[in-house]
Amino acid sequence: MKPVHTGSDLLIKSLLENNVEIVFGYPGGAVLPIFDALYQQKPAFKNILCRHEQGLIHAAEGYARTTGKPGVVIATSGPGITNLLTGIADAMLDSLPIVVLTGQVAAGVIGTDAFQEADVIGLTTPISKHNFQLHSIEEIPSTVNKAFHIATTGRPGPVIIDIPKNIAETIIKEDYSGDFHLPGYQPNVKPNIRQIRRVLEALNQAQRPVLLAGAGVISSGASDRLYEFIDRYPMPVVNTLQGIGAFPGTHPLSLGMAGMHGTYAANEAITQSDLLINIGARFDDRLTGNLAGFAPNAKVVHIDIDPAEISKNVKADIAVVADADEALAALLAEAPIEVDFSDWIQINQDNAKEYPLWFNHHEELISPQWFIRQVSKKTNNEAIVVTDVGQHQMWSGQFYDQTKPNHFVSSGGLGTMGFGLPAAIGAQLGNPDETVVLFVGDGGIQMTIQELATIRQYNLPIKIFILNNETLGMVRQWQELLYEERYSQSMLNNGLNPDFLALAASYGIKSLQLTKEDQVEKALDEIFAKPEPVLVDVRIPTKEKVFPMVPAGKSNHEMLGVKPL
Repeated sequence: MKPVHTGSDLLIKSLLENNVEIVFGYPGGAVLPIFDALYQQKPAFKNILCRHEQGLIHAAEGYARTTGKPGVVIATSGPGITNLLTGIADAMLDSLPIVVLTGQVAAGVIGTDAFQEADVIGLTTPISKHNFQLHSIEEIPSTVNKAFHIATTGRPGPVIIDIPKNIAETIIKEDYSGDFHLPGYQPNVKPNIRQIRRVLEALNQAQRPVLLAGAGVISSGASDRLYEFIDRYPMPVVNTLQGIGAFPGTHPLSLGMAGMHGTYAANEAITQSDLLINIGARFDDRLTGNLAGFAPNAKVVHIDIDPAEISKNVKADIAVVADADEALAALLAEAPIEVDFSDWIQINQDNAKEYPLWFNHHEELISPQWFIRQVSKKTNNEAIVVTDVGQHQMWSGQFYDQTKPNHFVSSGGLGTMGFGLPAAIGAQLGNPDETVVLFVGDGGIQMTIQELATIRQYNLPIKIFILNNETLGMVRQWQELLYEERYSQSMLNNGLNPDFLALAASYGIKSLQLTKEDQVEKALDEIFAKPEPVLVDVRIPTKEKVFPMVPAGKSNHEMLGVKPL
């Protein structure tokens, strides 16, 4: 690396000191000094060019979700930052550590409606964990250090640093300290031992306990301790969508995903429970359904790093504000208690056997649920699975038997269509030796389809499966079930979709189409045989639905589409 001369050089030096390995960036006027410094300095991290700022931020999310490291984004002022807003809000709701570096017009013209000026602080305050605007070159090292600290500690989240162009160009006159002190920011990591003992007392008194695993288990690296805890105290385990992989989906005590499109067994377990131990989930509406019917007879234990989530939606009878891994370690450090929930476990396992997830095979087209299950088998349930948003997202959560943490990447809280393709890019870049599979709809992929160019540029061996029903599937499902089949702007058939194979070819990416189930086995063998990108147009029935389904306003035990075996 060349000597540090400008604010941009100092910024790069600060990124290196925070162990940054990859930056997702798109150049523009206000960040030209930074990109020029990247060109001259040639730092020891990759600078990945996506084709749209929304691609940058979702790629950074995929990287962060699968590696646990902060994703770093550089974008210019004005439309550069406004194109990032969706991803920043997405990362905030899904608790992902992201550091966003935005260019800004020169300090002297801020507030004058200068060319490509936008109020970054005003725009991002409601949707970020924190934000900064630099006022002097001296602030760069300490502000960068603060941003990484805030983004990665406590409940992770996105942090923005707004950098006026004149500061990026300012000549350095001396060394500046990166030291910082944040007296108002002290996340509570260690649990209160009295609360930990109350949890064990409640477990000792329970007859029908259920453990709910959320994304906090994964982000804290607590999956191994969770496994140990369930090994010591066997009980049914359910997970949120973002908690997929926190506990192996193939384990006999796993009942799968709970909530709106959760399994019958998972939702019934929560409904019938007398103790619900929530570790790292925020009790969002897609999990709880109608709150009046959620775990109506259960004492609720809520373990969460964010005190603002405790009793926000569901009243906690026992609150433990702590890191999930630290809380589980404290629970395991206590003297074991004697419990036997074998009868309760059997009831739930019987439910899972009697009311399993189901699907129909089709003669002319491919069952999407069956197809996802075939991919799961082909990859030994170990691929990094990335989804976009919609029906395929729920089918992926239901039918891919994920066994590892940090291997399921999906937009949960914000439900952002267009998330999948760039998120898969970030996941593959962060895990070059892993198999990355993307399940995406024909609607969602068109929102960020330009990122096929990024996949080709870096030759990323992502396997892209478009579950193509020529419709906005989840919207169409709701319109059929709840809006008397008034399919307003949800149908993409009759030539409204592009030729995805031709489109892939224009980007230089291998592609094929699958229309019948007897084609699938041979095709999957070929697709996974080589480390190369492949796009697969998988034709599925237009009217296929995601079941079970809890209608809006209903309780989780009021599921539609439940069928006995």
